[in-house]
Formats: sequence, C-alpha cells, structure tokens
Amino acid sequence: MVDIRSVANAQNEWVALLLRAAEGGLDDPTLQAMFGPPNLLAAVAPLDCIVLLDSPALLTPPILKLLPPNRVVLAVDARSMAGEGAAKRLAELQMDGYRVLLDGDLPEGMSRPAALRSVSRDVSSDAEPLPPGSLPALFGPHLARGVDTLDAMRDCENAGFAWFSGRYALDDAGAQDAARQDDGTTRRRLLTMLALLARDADSRELEAQLKQDPGLSFHLLKLVNSAAFSVGAQITSFGQAISRIGRRQLQRWLQLLLYARQHPDGPPNLLLPIAARRGAVLEELCKRDGGDRDEQDMAFMAGVFSLLDRLFHMPMAELLLDLNLPEDVEAALLVREGRLGQRLRLCELPGPGRAVLEAAGIDGLGWWQAQLHAYHWAIQVARNV
Repeated sequence: MVDIRSVANAQNEWVALLLRAAEGGLDDPTLQAMFGPPNLLAAVAPLDCIVLLDSPALLTPPILKLLPPNRVVLAVDARSMAGEGAAKRLAELQMDGYRVLLDGDLPEGMSRPAALRSVSRDVSSDAEPLPPGSLPALFGPHLARGVDTLDAMRDCENAGFAWFSGRYALDDAGAQDAARQDDGTTRRRLLTMLALLARDADSRELEAQLKQDPGLSFHLLKLVNSAAFSVGAQITSFGQAISRIGRRQLQRWLQLLLYARQHPDGPPNLLLPIAARRGAVLEELCKRDGGDRDEQDMAFMAGVFSLLDRLFHMPMAELLLDLNLPEDVEAALLVREGRLGQRLRLCELPGPGRAVLEAAGIDGLGWWQAQLHAYHWAIQVARNV
C-alpha cells in the first residue's frame, strides 16, 4: 500500500507528489509495481515524484532504470548514512542527475556529507521550529513534511524550506483569514450559485448570476478554453459554454470554481486541488461499482462539496439548508454516513491501510488506480484555474 501526498511551494502551487509506504517501508516489489507500468509518471505529469526510502540499498540498477532523474526525487532516511558506502552511493546518484534529499536527522556524531546538502524533514513532532535561515538556500529545495498548520508552514518557510506537505491547507486559521477579508457579497453570490446548480436551474438563470461576478466569469471562460478542457473552438460567452460543453460539465466546473475565489494578487487556493481530488476519487469508485451517470455526478459533488464548510467558514448544516441535495449526499457531508460517507472518510485519511480499504469493499489495486485518476484530474484543474 502506497500513500500519496501533495507537495506545494510557498505560492500554493503543487510541485510534486510524495510517495511513501502506508505501512512499513517501500521495498523492491512495491517500487517495481509502482514504476514498472508507465501510468504513474504519465498520470502525475508534469509534477515530480518524491520517493521516500529507508535506504539507498533499494536503489539497485533494475530499480533505477524505472526512475528517470528528471522526474523522480530521492528522499532517503538520513539514519541510513551510518551504513558503509551509503553517503558515497547517494553522492554518485546525485552526480548522475538525481536530486537527493536526506530525510530526518543524521546519526549522532555524524556530520552532513558536503555533497548532500538538500534535506527533507518530518516537522510534525518538532517541539520547536527550526531557527530562521537555518537551511542553506543554495542547496534546496528543502522539503518539510507533516506541516499541519499555517503557522508551521510559515515557520518552515522562514527556516529555509521551499516545499511543503501536510494538512496545513485545511487549517481553520486560513478559512478564518479569508472570512475576515470577505464582505459577505461573494459568499451570498456563491451560495446562490450552489442553490441554482442543485435544483438544475435554467441556463439563463446561471448566466445571469455569472454576469454579476467578473472574477468567477473570468475563471470559467479561462477553464473551458484551456488546453485540458478545450472543445476545439474558442468559447467567448456563457451561452456558448452552456450549449457546447453541456450542463453536466458546466455544473462540474462551476462546483470546482467555487474554490477559485481569491484576491487578484493572492496565491491560488490550495483547497481547489484537494476538492477536485476528492470528487474524482468518489466518482471513480462509484463508476467501478457500476453506478450510472447520475450516481457518479452525485459522488463527484459529495467529494467537491466536502470542503465547503472550510471555504465559507460556516457549519456544513447551514450551508446545505437551501441546496436540497439527495439524502445520501447530505448524510455523507454531515456525518460521513452511508457508502459515500465511508469513502469520503477514506479520502480524508492520510493513507488508508489495506484492512481499512477491505472493510470499505475496495481492493488495493482499485484504490491505487482511483488515486492516479484523481490526482491526474486535480493536477489539470489546478493548472488551468
């Protein structure tokens, strides 16, 4: 079982995916299964893969043939540097073009090898943040893992980290900041849009609301004209968008664009790719179960809407009052009940183990493939919104 986590830079842009074992450590058969077929690197392109390894001994010639240096970053447990020849081996790999991060603390009494200055660190258990400027900027980018609050992310950035992975995007402090900066107009308009979408409103009603919101209008036309979603001809009006791409796709993109609300000069909203990933996972699992198109749409909606309470900094129950969603979708969003709720819980776990997946009726391969599909979708959305 492999745990996949997103890695972002200080500008809230996804730059890589961190791959680690959900239970134990990565071994040779797992690495072969991950990188042997071509679908992993193709699915996450153009992002890099950061592979968290216990030892450089795993990097045998057959494994290295599967790991292109321009796409794969090696994050190796720093404790393994006590092994004979380990530091020399990693330095050689770095000379061959691989980017190497030493993960964690070196063995006691051992100094950092001169050739290996880039670091990775799990900061979740650090009692105190690293001092500002403590990491050498010339040897980055350095990766901070387990960054679970915005304060921790800022402390890591001050210390010299440039890449961040953790749950800090879901920190309530971020939602509170956004709420304080919002005068309420945006919230009311977006809630109106949600209600229109939920009751399958007439296209003219949707168009009238879009015309009142220049920011949302801009993001929608940018998205439907992007390389990822283009229908072959430039779309210049909402009427064209609705007629050419269809209401299903329009509704789906509007659901995602709710998370694109941001200040003109501000960074992207990190909730957007998270919401896109959740929606795509639930949709793909529903499809694998034999669900019809409407059921797949509802599963996608449940995943995307699961972060609305953080987006608006309002109780989920209050947000759902006027949406008239199906009972199973409401149960999933409010109390994580039913099949949708159970699978939404899986999306929220940092890395569900095999026993948890089996209890949900999902095999390991099915979960892996759903994850690749979902990350591919989320990456494309994040790059085009």
